[in-house]
Amino acid sequence: MNIAIKIGNVRFKNPVTVASGTFGHAEKYYNLEEVKKLGALVPKTVTLHPRVGNPPLRIFETPSGMLNAIGIENPGADGFIGQKLPALIKTGIPLIISILGNTDEEFVKLVEKFNQAKGVSALELNLSCPNLKHKILVAQDPQATYRVVKMVKEIAQYPVIAKLSPNVTDIASLAMSAQDAGADAVSLINTFTAMAIDVKTRKSVLGNFTGGLSGPAIKPIALRMVYEVAQRVKIPIVAMGGIMTAGDALEFMLAGASMVAVGTANFINPRAPLDVLEGIKDYMKKNRFKDIDELIGSLIKS
Repeated sequence: MNIAIKIGNVRFKNPVTVASGTFGHAEKYYNLEEVKKLGALVPKTVTLHPRVGNPPLRIFETPSGMLNAIGIENPGADGFIGQKLPALIKTGIPLIISILGNTDEEFVKLVEKFNQAKGVSALELNLSCPNLKHKILVAQDPQATYRVVKMVKEIAQYPVIAKLSPNVTDIASLAMSAQDAGADAVSLINTFTAMAIDVKTRKSVLGNFTGGLSGPAIKPIALRMVYEVAQRVKIPIVAMGGIMTAGDALEFMLAGASMVAVGTANFINPRAPLDVLEGIKDYMKKNRFKDIDELIGSLIKS
């Protein structure tokens, strides 16, 4: 039974990964022999310069979901490459590095730095973080999406994945812009801009005022968006958005996703990605799928 998938020229042994920022310190806190079963790891997004992130409160539980407003806290590219990347490489798990530039020039510098790094399998361009003080995200503008992806593809030594925002009216058009610019895959969806209010203080619960909503609450919308994109693009889709179980992941794959990323579920059950992987294998065996390609997009094919 073949469950390997390809993004660009890179082969991943199976279609299960984790969403950026939700599976930290895998090299320290998890049973590595178990974690090595995953297709890939996606560490927290890296920016060119260190960021302290947003003021607290940063995480707040909501009905069937979670708000987060971390604000991309990270040690910067040099700090990540020098301090964190070596330990991640030692795990032996393929690494998809998520990067975010505040300008075109920063994206270029980030790519140049990771071109020099070892142990990287692919780059995910975070074009869609809702927790920064940007009036408009790159992933909300088809022309900006095309420009940034094309610029990165011209210099990147790794496959490029464009992470898209759900806070748009037509996500498929953004995916097509990324594909036309040369993206090897698209990743969707990122979180929805949302908020919660403390009625006692009459203030926003989050220190950043708004944050990103994730978890089961967004899954039906994420699933619809993946389905729409899968009908418009030919490149692989890395799907995320409320995947808690293998059944959730299978829905996304039936809708056209080649790879699935587990995010919020990791805060509840650190073994969730492995449970998802085992569930996908069991489903394929029971339904006599010999190749993962027979499963991917079979809703569309039918």
